[in-house]
Amino acid sequence: MTLPATAHDTAGDLPVTLADVEAAWPLVRGAVLRTPTLRAPRLSAFTGADVYVKYENLQVTASFKERGALVKLARLTPEEARRGVVAMSAGNHAQAVAHHGTRLGISTLIVMPETTPQVKVAATEAFGAEVVLYGETVADAQQEAERISRTQGRVFVHPYDDPDVIAGQGSVALEMIEDGPAFDAVLVPIGGGGLISGMALAFAGRSPQTEVVGVETHLYPAMWTAMTGEDRPCGGPTLAEGIAVRNVGAITAQIVRRLVPHVVLVDETALERAVNAFLLHQKTLAEGAGAAGLAALISEPERFRGKTVGLVISGGNIDPRMLAGILLRELERDQRIVSFRLTILDRPGMLGRIATLLGKLGANILEVHHRRTFLDVPAKGTRLDLTVETRDQAHAELIQKALEGEGLPVQRLGAGGADW
Repeated sequence: MTLPATAHDTAGDLPVTLADVEAAWPLVRGAVLRTPTLRAPRLSAFTGADVYVKYENLQVTASFKERGALVKLARLTPEEARRGVVAMSAGNHAQAVAHHGTRLGISTLIVMPETTPQVKVAATEAFGAEVVLYGETVADAQQEAERISRTQGRVFVHPYDDPDVIAGQGSVALEMIEDGPAFDAVLVPIGGGGLISGMALAFAGRSPQTEVVGVETHLYPAMWTAMTGEDRPCGGPTLAEGIAVRNVGAITAQIVRRLVPHVVLVDETALERAVNAFLLHQKTLAEGAGAAGLAALISEPERFRGKTVGLVISGGNIDPRMLAGILLRELERDQRIVSFRLTILDRPGMLGRIATLLGKLGANILEVHHRRTFLDVPAKGTRLDLTVETRDQAHAELIQKALEGEGLPVQRLGAGGADW
């Protein structure tokens, strides 16, 4: 789903300009990795667009957030640097501020929600920050961070709604313009709007023919709401927690309204497919938010077919358990892992007969559940649930027909045991 197309407008009197982005770039160079912008032939074949990928997941903290955090910290006065900084975050911004604060000798205090996974807390502390856990949400953490800023005199480093942060994030686009082809479109994840604001300013000034397209999840359409005034529900569990923002910035919304004509809303299935596709086709890790651009390309292929499209993997900090679940779910979608339910006679040799048949067909048995206690199973029967690994959909169908050919009633199960 997208907003109506509108013509690109000039940056005009926006609170951040191309000149600000260009002035921030020297601060970024030498302190933050200039990540590559590379053509992705397999993703191009997969989507029908000519795809190039900007690998911000290769940063030290595996996220683009380092750029804006560095610019903000580098521009502190000596007195401000002496007082230190405070920020609120549940993830990538926390690590970025901690990393560059420590590198520049600036004391950093990060307020994180009490619900933040311990692995993220530990990663932030490992970069040298003091972590305070407060509240249930990022909004709660922000209130505490602002209180600490007032009482301790620390400089508050906002994750997105700050001119220095926005200017720093714009360096992503400056590098893409120099290192890549002439893009027809770039697809950029939107959380609070810092990344897309900086990138839109850079493209509007240096490559105005490039359309900057924002991407949000259906569950968190905060920028969509800011742009259209349409009141949509905002909330719920999402794979793209890095862009799960209920309130966008005042500065970023102003820039996006002016320079971004489209916002694509993607669902959770598209995000899962995108994370899987980056790993399968590009051999690289993308967190859910980092894969949002590819999710938009998967969701609306006709819009971008035949065009030269840039994608930004904005981050690669994904929970390994979540990644494992995504990979298994994608195998099920591709019918390379298939589950069958059979009702069989409860007699010796039946399970061995079925296993032998599956072996001859080249199916690898992953799980077997043998159940006798269901009332809808005959007294002399048993229910057998099988999960097998197959080559593809045609192979799965061949296996089902072979089982039915043996006189075995077969019920196909979907993911989680649901009826097919």
